[in-house]
Amino acid sequence: MPARTPARTASARTAARRRRRRRRRVVGAVVVVAALGAVGTGVWVTVQRLDLQPAAERCTAVLDGTEWYLSPAQADNAALVAGTAVRRGLPARAATIGLATALQESKLINVAYGDRDSLGLFQQRPSQGWGTAEQVQDPVHATGAFYDALVRVPGYADLPVTEAAQAVQRSGFPDAYAQHEARSRAWASALAGYSPAALSCELGPVDAERSPGAVAEAFAARLERDLGLTGDAVTLDAAGSTAVVRADALPGGDPARAAWAVAQWAVATAAVTDAVEVRVGDQMWTRRSGIDAGRGDGAAWRPVDRPELETGVVEVDLHAAG
Repeated sequence: MPARTPARTASARTAARRRRRRRRRVVGAVVVVAALGAVGTGVWVTVQRLDLQPAAERCTAVLDGTEWYLSPAQADNAALVAGTAVRRGLPARAATIGLATALQESKLINVAYGDRDSLGLFQQRPSQGWGTAEQVQDPVHATGAFYDALVRVPGYADLPVTEAAQAVQRSGFPDAYAQHEARSRAWASALAGYSPAALSCELGPVDAERSPGAVAEAFAARLERDLGLTGDAVTLDAAGSTAVVRADALPGGDPARAAWAVAQWAVATAAVTDAVEVRVGDQMWTRRSGIDAGRGDGAAWRPVDRPELETGVVEVDLHAAG
């Protein structure tokens, strides 16, 4: 009998290994099924507990019947970009341009890398005069610098989004911003208050380790940072668990729209601030309703079972334990 070739020997060894792996998978499956049978009640309880939070956290802005999603981290940055436009009294178109630019440049994530020396939300380059490396990685500085440049573009609000963004960015891909326009318009419209009850987030429980005082302090600081609201415009109760915000202190002269801008900003930032309930007019958003809406259980904003709030006022409940 002729000797087997090395190639046939290797093939036989491979086949043997495959047969052993198949046997291990079958044995493993039997063990898992047996374990589940032994602790069935415990597994069911675990599944029920997991059902208390969303399978995947996300935020949604709806415009013209279309839902546009962002992660909570992206939504948090979107709240800053749009909020800065609102506090400066810029049109919602400016926020659309800002959001489309940041989506294209960084996916709305404050990244610490980029092409050559580009950094941050807008991939601004220190070598091109946008500030130091530390400054362009500060989302507040980066957003302010972007709008400072945008408002110097003649007729920017009437330009196509991609042309306005390119006039600021000088990108090597000048047409790329257009692909983000629809998503950016949806988010800008909600965060500027033009689309009431259009923004919601599906979020897990709040951080139980944070004290009520720390939660309230962080919320107030973030509100001042993004929207410039402070002093008499923000009141916290004695426990630090409820914030009353006078949204009518924002520029624009439209208290109802300003209230929806603040309310939907509060939802977009809830993953960071630990807000659990937001009330405006006769509507309310809660972390629970946000999860339910994501499962097809109706709208995230629902009628509130208490007296309607004064126009221009927003109430936000903050809790250190969910």
